[in-house]
Amino acid sequence: MVTVSDIAAEKTKEILTAEGKSGWGLRFYTAGSSCCGPSYGIDIVENAPDGDDVIEKNGVQFFIEKATSEKMNGMEIHFVDEDGKQGFVLTGGEAPSCGSGSGSGSGCGSSCG
Repeated sequence: MVTVSDIAAEKTKEILTAEGKSGWGLRFYTAGSSCCGPSYGIDIVENAPDGDDVIEKNGVQFFIEKATSEKMNGMEIHFVDEDGKQGFVLTGGEAPSCGSGSGSGSGCGSSCG
């Protein structure tokens, strides 16, 4: 199960209000993958597409693509605002495995940090 922090819910509400889209929600989806694991994307959407999981937190809706929900199982959607950096982050869950192999170029090298 995916959870949402209070901070992420409040920041989402703030963003949606500023965009003139109160009552809409954020949709999380898988945007690609590498040896370091999946990359996630976020969109502002009015309604959840069929099959999406829906999480409601503090009056805000978060829609998570079904396949993405399985990958994000055990994670929390959080929002950070520190050291001049702002954004949604995923915390918890398992760290991706870079794997091993033989020959040059196998594994992740410095691309996983």
